[in-house]
Amino acid sequence: MSGRLAQTEGLTDIQREILSTVRDFVDKEILPVATELEHRDEYPTRIVEGLKELGVFGLMIPEEYGGLGESLLTYALTVEEIARGWMSVSGIINTHFIVAYMLKQHGTQEQKDYFLPKMAAGDIRGAFSMSEPALGSDVSAITSKGVADGGDYVLTGQKMWLTNGGSSTLVAVLCRTDEGHPEGTAPHKSMTTFLVEKEAGFGEVRPGLTIPGKIDKMGYKGVDTTELIMDGLRVPADRVLGGQTGRGFYHMMDGVEVGRVNVAARGCGVAQRAFELGVSYAQQRHTFGKPIAQHQAIQFKLAEMATKVEAAHAMMVNAARKKDSGQRNDLEAGMAKYLASEYCKEVVEDAFRIHGGYGFSKEYEIERLYREAPMLLIGEGTAEIQKMIIGRRLLEEYRIQG
Repeated sequence: MSGRLAQTEGLTDIQREILSTVRDFVDKEILPVATELEHRDEYPTRIVEGLKELGVFGLMIPEEYGGLGESLLTYALTVEEIARGWMSVSGIINTHFIVAYMLKQHGTQEQKDYFLPKMAAGDIRGAFSMSEPALGSDVSAITSKGVADGGDYVLTGQKMWLTNGGSSTLVAVLCRTDEGHPEGTAPHKSMTTFLVEKEAGFGEVRPGLTIPGKIDKMGYKGVDTTELIMDGLRVPADRVLGGQTGRGFYHMMDGVEVGRVNVAARGCGVAQRAFELGVSYAQQRHTFGKPIAQHQAIQFKLAEMATKVEAAHAMMVNAARKKDSGQRNDLEAGMAKYLASEYCKEVVEDAFRIHGGYGFSKEYEIERLYREAPMLLIGEGTAEIQKMIIGRRLLEEYRIQG
């Protein structure tokens, strides 16, 4: 059901066509099977194949590498549509897309020529890895190391929360590389992104690299989330992203900034679906001789939910457009991610309340959304981290003189 909420003004015909194709795909191929696959924690192979055929894996990869060369806005609106169907599917695309974006922005010509055409086709699938078991938000404290050895680097360490850890065949891994940097160099200036190719699957996927297995999660199922263990993993020097060490922290932050717009888009999509479920259930369910939608208490809930859906969408679109115009968008992306994820949780909870006892039943889709929404409060930087970023940027912008 497509209503008048969360419309985007000023789209081109091509953008509208892409979005209506994706929405059709979501309605026909994702929504009917999502809840069943999710309860089984099953990887949505058929859905992924369908998205490959639609060209979604190459949406923002430039045309010269076989992609569609679309904007971040088109991509974010696509993510919103897909998350409306099943948020896990947007996660399968998102990490792939961040690695492709990092390659496009920072890769050497050889790296772009080699990886991007295969990524556009979805033949190489990307994942990226910053976090570690002992640290969450504090990226500067990472302990995974890359040490130069002949023409290679030898990587050692343990990574955590790797989305698509099993299904990906290319992982961008952030490691500390201290050599060539004087003692006392700031931690973020002694990090490097390594492009690690591997087999899909679990166990030892190449010598020195192990993907132990899936982490069992409350929600966000279907997509595999894993650890990554490097023990003497050899990576050739030409697989240092951009060809020089010490730039990894900046590469990752650039990727995460775009990722934040995507997480905001996911929040928007899940909130829209929760609203659709709530508004339709409220018209079908009768109490005291009338549909509950006619009780003022429920109408007030629907009014609040719709307003939140609309506000989150507007901020997400604004953040995407700002990055597309070549401006710095960390403030807008942080605000959009923070607002969309908080509002998503609230809209889902209201839809859950509207469903009454049925919201608790696994027969009803809202039960799945209720377990998925919390992931958005944490992924791509917690709400607290977003507020820190927003606060710092505001103080830079509004510094008083004198």
